[in-house]
Amino acid sequence: MLKLFTLLTALFMSGQASANPACPVCTIAIGASLSIARKMGVDDCIVGIWAGAFLAIIGYWLIRWFDKKNWQFRFRNPLLMILSVGSIGFMYLGELHYDPSVIGIFYLDSFLFATILGALTFIGAMHFYEWMKYQNGGHAHFPFEKVVVPLLAVFILSLIFNYLPICNCHAAVGV
Repeated sequence: MLKLFTLLTALFMSGQASANPACPVCTIAIGASLSIARKMGVDDCIVGIWAGAFLAIIGYWLIRWFDKKNWQFRFRNPLLMILSVGSIGFMYLGELHYDPSVIGIFYLDSFLFATILGALTFIGAMHFYEWMKYQNGGHAHFPFEKVVVPLLAVFILSLIFNYLPICNCHAAVGV
């Protein structure tokens, strides 16, 4: 086990450090952890928040792929993000029941509401980071700030949903 840890440490230390909250490793880790969290009984709204952030990352990758192919059309980026976040129904098809209720001024399913809010929080935090970087002369305030800011925003939203009864999600028991 110590040899594996040493090998992994050497691999990570030998590469160039670049902070990207949508790196492939982060994306796969978030995607795998969502299923594990549901099996552990984590509240569905918390899982929904992180699923929304995950789908926003997938949308980010989709936009980058369209850029690489040089596919441009009107309202491309918002459309790709909406399609990405809207695919939440396919992630948990058959595991969740659509049960809309009144949440503030919205009449939505709690899981869908948490997913949309998680995606918007992640996207907003990315824009907030870009604004902070611009205010600092184009430089980050500290290493990996581009990763820390969005993840911290989504984590704070998770804490808010965990301790305040915003929506009526329940733990994923028996999944």
